[in-house]
Amino acid sequence: MEARIKSPGNADVTTAVQHLFKAIHAGGVEPRLLELVHLRASQINGCSPCVYGGYASARKQGETDERLFNVVTWRETPFYTEAERAALAFTEAATRIQDGEAGVTDEIWDAAAAHFDEQQLAALTLEIALTNFFNRINRTIREQAGKTW
Repeated sequence: MEARIKSPGNADVTTAVQHLFKAIHAGGVEPRLLELVHLRASQINGCSPCVYGGYASARKQGETDERLFNVVTWRETPFYTEAERAALAFTEAATRIQDGEAGVTDEIWDAAAAHFDEQQLAALTLEIALTNFFNRINRTIREQAGKTW
């Protein structure tokens, strides 16, 4: 399969995305956790370039193969903290909002809020939304795995 277009962005979009990344990373969430959130949302959405690039980016942040290989099964493994589990549950709920799914319930929000302050919750929310944004673009244009950022 080949990508439908070669360069979908323009300078204004690139600048806007850079500002969003800056805001996310200023939110006080540990960068490795942001990478796990990105990876999990991308797995759910079947976005191969984001899974590929997210894995590579997480490795650069010092994340281990053991944790990266198991993020898809985070509920069944002992490799994640309670805060990370709350963030991953939050990620899944915010990503799976189609077909009548409940989305982020009060229980999921409260579990995340027990570990993260308001600024961190805002950063996590923005990371999830931006990942879903990229996932949808990549799936639409059939972007291929193999690139990193």
